[in-house]
Amino acid sequence: MEQTQQASLKTKVQKLGSTLSSMVMPNIGALIAWGVLTALFIPDGYLPNESFASMVGPMLTYLIPLLVGYTGGKVIAGERGAVVGAIATMGVIVGTEIPMIMGAMIMGPLGGFTIKKFDAIFQSKIKTGFEMLVNNFSAGLIGFALALVGFQAIGPVVDRLTQAMAAGVETILNAQLIPLTNIFIEPAKILFLNNAINHGILTPLGTEQVSETGRSILFLLEANPGPGLGVLLAFTLFGKGSAKSTAPGAMIIHFLGGIHEIYFPYVMMKPLLFLAVISGGVSGSFVFQLLGAGLRAPASPGSIIAILAMTPMGSYLPVILGVVAGAAASFAVATVILKADSKEAVDNFEESVKATQAAKLSAKGSAGQTSLTNMSGIQHIIFACDAGMGSSAMGASILRKKINAAGLPQDVTNRAINNLTDAANTLIVTQEELKNRAQQKAPNATFVAIENFLNSPKYDEIVATLSGTDLKETVVAPAASRLDVDLANINEIVLVHDDRKGSATMGQKVVERILEREALDIPLRKMHIDELKASPQTLVISKNSLTQAAQQKVPAAVHLSVDSLITTSKYESVVANLKQIA
Repeated sequence: MEQTQQASLKTKVQKLGSTLSSMVMPNIGALIAWGVLTALFIPDGYLPNESFASMVGPMLTYLIPLLVGYTGGKVIAGERGAVVGAIATMGVIVGTEIPMIMGAMIMGPLGGFTIKKFDAIFQSKIKTGFEMLVNNFSAGLIGFALALVGFQAIGPVVDRLTQAMAAGVETILNAQLIPLTNIFIEPAKILFLNNAINHGILTPLGTEQVSETGRSILFLLEANPGPGLGVLLAFTLFGKGSAKSTAPGAMIIHFLGGIHEIYFPYVMMKPLLFLAVISGGVSGSFVFQLLGAGLRAPASPGSIIAILAMTPMGSYLPVILGVVAGAAASFAVATVILKADSKEAVDNFEESVKATQAAKLSAKGSAGQTSLTNMSGIQHIIFACDAGMGSSAMGASILRKKINAAGLPQDVTNRAINNLTDAANTLIVTQEELKNRAQQKAPNATFVAIENFLNSPKYDEIVATLSGTDLKETVVAPAASRLDVDLANINEIVLVHDDRKGSATMGQKVVERILEREALDIPLRKMHIDELKASPQTLVISKNSLTQAAQQKVPAAVHLSVDSLITTSKYESVVANLKQIA
């Protein structure tokens, strides 16, 4: 009973946070545009320009709150809710003298909720021919009334609340306590509240702070990639099994791509690693605070590239040192934890993921709910996550390629949970932590819950089930017949790359896992196209764009061209053929 109540509370908190972040996330582009405008054209910017700088104030005062209010209304009640939400938001904007992003996050959903309730009561009672008249006047009058309420009541309250919160932030800053916030922020991120914290709480407060001081440390607290980088580096050097082999590729995606969700399973498989990310977060924020680091606008996603792009002129060193400090502290603690744990079974990433899934399903009384035994009628596949971008987009891309390679007709897209629609012919792939919320939005859909969008064995099971074939048959038997190259004398595999070697590194890990699974001991390495050397017994695998150059460099070798070094299904085909020959 207690576990059920805790799960319900957690779901409600996630739902609230998702609603808040869903209003801000689609409008991050506007915040970035405002940040770039500020960085370039204000008096102390890179290219001071009084005329262009005149746009800074109106964008922050009017454009951004109106976009947030519009989006908040749309989340609740579609286009009608969006219009009413924007009208209602205008009331709190004009009724106060501070940027009303938080006010917009109240008025937008309130406008959507009000018009939705009105439609539910009166829509069926409208006489034929009067629909447009009633719809237009109802939206206008309800928006008008809410704008007055916002002007007179909600705006002043939010104004005082914002000032109180800003005073609290200032008190924390003056007391040098900002680093302690990461004690709560880092665990909350891994419980999939990262977007809610960053865009629902820190972004509005940070934007208010930027309007006064030109930068805000609040934009760095959740976005700092250092803690996750430290954990992944520790797994790269001291991990075992699949966790060790996948960590290098995960580091690239996390640090450069800004997809923080990719390191969450690594921490969840060893709960003690929460101490590592907390240490990294606290250490990084301490350095940020000590050196006066801050950003002009939110860094979204939390990539080092986005962070440096939003860093004010002359402040790059404090920001970089804070990221390095976070990574170093997280790495040190994670290293101690990994070295202290010598149990091979615990260090097996895939086994830990499966055990975690089973335990969670059992605790929720839903063991077997993610069975892939019945997918008849499935026409659409949707990857759903909190924000509808980032890791879910990458997961959708991976499965889309598998679906296309199998010649299946289903389309694969990604979407935020709040934007899900209910349909019985839809398969929704989501993370286990978010499954309950997704089921509330689309109770009639078919669900598959996974731990990691970028590394899940469920993808092959989905393809096999949709194809109506056995999984082993899908992976091995057909694969062995799809190659047009002779692998009879192959005793070495080389992955060829250009200056962008990240994909080759990740591809190498994928092939290593397949070879290990099939118990094949074949040398495998990656090599730059300019340094390529190979014998007639070498299988050279290269992307389509490099194949011709590779053939010219080593014409005697066996060549295989692929669309992607990371997600191609031809790796299974190669190993299947090699195993048959062996």
